Amino acid sequence: MMQDAKTKILYIEDDFASRQLVERVLNNRGYTVYLADDGLQGITVAREKQPQLILMDINLPNMDGREITTRLRSLPNFADVPIVALTANNSPGSRKLALAAGCTGFLTKPIDVATFPGRIEEFLHGHEEPLSADERSVHLQKHAQNIVERLEEKVRELEQVNHRLRELDSLKSDFILLVSHELRTPLTLVHGYAHLLQEHLKRSEAVPVSDLTHVATGLAAGADRMQEVIGEIISVSRIASGKLDVSLGPVRLAHIMEDLETRYQEVCLARRLNLHIGDLSHLPLIEGDGKQIKTAVSHVLSNAIKYTPDKGHIYVVGRALDDAVDLIIKDTGIGVPPEEQRHIFDQFYALGSIEHHSTSKSAFQGGGLGLGLAIAKGIMDAHNGRIWVESDRRDPDNPPGSTFHLLFPLKQAIK
Repeated sequence: MMQDAKTKILYIEDDFASRQLVERVLNNRGYTVYLADDGLQGITVAREKQPQLILMDINLPNMDGREITTRLRSLPNFADVPIVALTANNSPGSRKLALAAGCTGFLTKPIDVATFPGRIEEFLHGHEEPLSADERSVHLQKHAQNIVERLEEKVRELEQVNHRLRELDSLKSDFILLVSHELRTPLTLVHGYAHLLQEHLKRSEAVPVSDLTHVATGLAAGADRMQEVIGEIISVSRIASGKLDVSLGPVRLAHIMEDLETRYQEVCLARRLNLHIGDLSHLPLIEGDGKQIKTAVSHVLSNAIKYTPDKGHIYVVGRALDDAVDLIIKDTGIGVPPEEQRHIFDQFYALGSIEHHSTSKSAFQGGGLGLGLAIAKGIMDAHNGRIWVESDRRDPDNPPGSTFHLLFPLKQAIK
């Protein structure tokens, strides 16, 4: 028998296939069917559409069907609306718990297409599945206990989220201070040397070349540092938005390390650091963006330099695996505490207090924006690779060292 098209049924179910099947079966019988894929959405739709019957899955994300039923029963106009549990959960006690929570009936999945519409019609005409007063009392208490347990779980989750939000807020504040510090120093250089150049030009028409060279070097150094800071911010912004450009081609890690050894040679000499680069010529070619990979390795190597005391050692070796290359950068630095090892790859995260921040990127425990390792991780992610650190502890007095792994796949899965 075809039903009045105004008879509205709400089906709250997170499984798409189940929603589609029930909707088709009930539409064919003339019902108007509304769908919701979670409890909160279901409560909203129920308030808006005022259905004559509600079908409810029990195992829903965030709020289960029994909790949603209890909430619906507390709303105006839903005290007597049939709410029927439709679930694959047929474990002992599930039916009685659902009825104690306020459900009118309990149906199991998968549905029998031939008999299902008839069962719905029965509930629309006032049928209710019985539950004795004693059974209702016992299972209502269990239902209340379940709600309290779920509430405790949600409170713990909220506490963890709030703690993380406070951490992020602190990181944001620290980042603003770091950016201000990082930009203020090169701006001071640019301003100071520009003023010095003006004074030279005022005093004499013939300014000594050596003076001009000194001024030009200072201006260039300040401008280069500002460009680096801005470049790091742009890079991490692109990584966060998934817009990092990667141009794939053959990459030889041995060539990258040769370039980086030259780049950091002066710094290592100044701080008497010993940079040991193993034979990487035996490593196979990897597929990737050579420029981006060099940036990632450079940030990790720079991090090792910053956190290794003067006269310390940094070792770079590589090993070929079945379908990947593991580049290992090991230092004799102050280490990373285990509880921080997950966070050092987060954006804006800087290990240690920013009170000791220095704009020098090569001095022991020198500064930065806390973006280097985040950029390295973003580049590794873009190459379907991995980066991680191994360290026992953080100890400036008795440095335990750290070992960073950069795992590059030989071939990229996505072309």
